Amino acid sequence: MATDIKDAVHSFGASAVMGLLPARPRLLALGEPTHGEDALLGLRNELFRQLVEQEGYRTIAIESDCLRGLMVDDYVTAGTGTLDDVMEHGISHGWAAFAANRDLVRWMRAHNDGRPASDQVRFAGFDGPLEIAGAASPRQALTALHDYLVRAGVDTDLLPCTAQSLDRLLGADDRWTEPAAMRDPSRSVGRSADAARLRLLADDLVALLDEQMPHLITTTSGEDRERARLYGRTAAGLLRYHSWMADTSPGRLARLVGVRDRMMADNLFALAERGPVFVHAHNAHLQREKSSMRMDGKPLEWWSAGALVSAELGDAYAFVATALGTIRHQEVDVPPPDTVEGILYTLAEDHFVVDTHRLVTALGGVRPAHRTSPWFGYAPLDPAHLAGSDGMVFVKDVEGTAGNLAS
Repeated sequence: MATDIKDAVHSFGASAVMGLLPARPRLLALGEPTHGEDALLGLRNELFRQLVEQEGYRTIAIESDCLRGLMVDDYVTAGTGTLDDVMEHGISHGWAAFAANRDLVRWMRAHNDGRPASDQVRFAGFDGPLEIAGAASPRQALTALHDYLVRAGVDTDLLPCTAQSLDRLLGADDRWTEPAAMRDPSRSVGRSADAARLRLLADDLVALLDEQMPHLITTTSGEDRERARLYGRTAAGLLRYHSWMADTSPGRLARLVGVRDRMMADNLFALAERGPVFVHAHNAHLQREKSSMRMDGKPLEWWSAGALVSAELGDAYAFVATALGTIRHQEVDVPPPDTVEGILYTLAEDHFVVDTHRLVTALGGVRPAHRTSPWFGYAPLDPAHLAGSDGMVFVKDVEGTAGNLAS
């Protein structure tokens, strides 16, 4: 069996990953089983660099705020702002604190310097403006879409509202970001009369954007139109999310995580039109199988962004999971030998690419045990998901060291 398993293993790199796939996908997703480890982010950086140089990939999309990510994209493509500023304000969820994320942005800016736009690499966040404790006000997305239509010369008589009425309905941003609303639906503004009116206005603004496209093509750039669509779907998604924040039914939490991944999927569909795109996020957001977690002691299940995109795009979407052996600084020790991680841990290499289909064959129909974790921040690989992935990256020991990109 050991020989067969070794036949499923390849040296880490873009060529090994692409060799597992029938063709170059428009969306190539690399998952991770835990957040915040520079060692894993460093491998992501190296894989992206190789995909750019060897396979023609030009965009990386990470699990970060899609609106804030526009600032990072402006920096890496045009040099707008400073590295410190875009790291502080352009990347959400605290990811800017990790050295490998800073390395990524620095490398992208250096790579683009002096290159024509057609050959530049692009940055995107594909998560909504959401945190685990709540969601942003829809103000930025709604007002940006409204402003775009006005600036583009759309007849003001066709607009469903004025900027002033939009501002009045939105009110103070802190009523949307009320921290207590995640635990107490009664503290959410999401089903107020103002919120209901805003959902209708958002729908009308997006419809008007589509209806005016022949005019907009002649008066605005493709980049501006792409951003307007982003504002529209983000506004609609945020208002839907806030509505479910105010819900009191048993399905509330499951709907919240489902709405979030639907927003992610919609952003990935839009990015796929650029193609090809390298995507990086938690395995749970990218896998084809139903995702699950516990929140407030309750089990939740939902279809991930990857599952939604895969259902629509088929082979144009590919998912490579990441599994790991140890994270000793988080008390995740050597995996049991009867788990997938334990079987791979016996191999000599520090990190490598695994052909999961060959691995399943080598296991001879025996399903490995499901590893458990002493640390909530790490999600072991579900052995039932092996066949649903296109490959795997295995990292033997996560030491917490940063990985740097060559500039």
